[in-house]
Amino acid sequence: MAKAIEQLPSGVTIGHAGLGYRSGVAGSVRQQVHDGDTIVVRAIGNLGVRFLGVDAPEISFTLPGDRTFIGLSDPRWEKFLAQPFAEEFPPFDPPLSQGLRQHLKARVGEGTALNHHRHAGAAEDLLEEEVGKDLDALQQLEEDFQFFLVFAGEIMDRYGRLLSFINRYQPDPLSPEERPLSYNERLLREGKVTPYFIWPNINPFRKQGSPVQAVIPPGKANQMAEEDEALRQARQWVRTVRQKKLGIFDGSDPLRLLPFEVRFLARRRPPDRWVIDLGKDDDVLIKPQKYHTVSNMEDRLFIPEEYVSLFVEKGWKRQR
Repeated sequence: MAKAIEQLPSGVTIGHAGLGYRSGVAGSVRQQVHDGDTIVVRAIGNLGVRFLGVDAPEISFTLPGDRTFIGLSDPRWEKFLAQPFAEEFPPFDPPLSQGLRQHLKARVGEGTALNHHRHAGAAEDLLEEEVGKDLDALQQLEEDFQFFLVFAGEIMDRYGRLLSFINRYQPDPLSPEERPLSYNERLLREGKVTPYFIWPNINPFRKQGSPVQAVIPPGKANQMAEEDEALRQARQWVRTVRQKKLGIFDGSDPLRLLPFEVRFLARRRPPDRWVIDLGKDDDVLIKPQKYHTVSNMEDRLFIPEEYVSLFVEKGWKRQR
């Protein structure tokens, strides 16, 4: 079945919909036209859901100059990630900074693709296992099972995927048992995914009325991160699995490249989100290509370029 919302090769995002349901069947035009600028529709096709707050190792992605998704176990990925800066591959546009290049060179090499593929498979297996456990707990068949989605600042990304925290749906949060953590949190707790906190899709946005009101005051980032229960717990889970050398921190074979690093290496475009260090109470917006200078990934709060001016107006200073 086609995707209900998808991005075309041209970059245009499109959608597919029909007249909305009424009493279990498609309603009439008269029933579903609300007024001159609103109509009730139903999605035709599947919807992708991108988990907020986390980033899983890539099962497959596009190699430089290609639009076809190829599994990370493919020998072509092994060749690319062994030497991603070889002259045979397209240059970065804009150029990659020397500091970031050196940071990445220390992490790539022989076996990098297979390392990423192994961790990607572990994350996928755990998610399937958790959904299976929920089916059993609710005593439901797959065709009856429903998900419960909670949105934050942004509802959808440019690829047509919903952005949310996702869990099993049960009308009573305490029956047949207390509803567990979201899948986002379960995978992070087990160390199968990396933290990926992107503003405004974390608190305090959900507690504020607008992005302007949600801007973190300068000198308050660490305080905010510690006061917010969900964010504090998420960061602690990462520290715990690191200390125990589990999951992506596996003592014998830790994840070498972060998922977003694989993506920007393949796209040949450096990262463009600025960074706030949640481990500090300073007023510095760290340059996108210096994200790695914040040592612990759970301390990185990424700020998309389009929101940086809001932070500057609030008193934050761009790193020079």
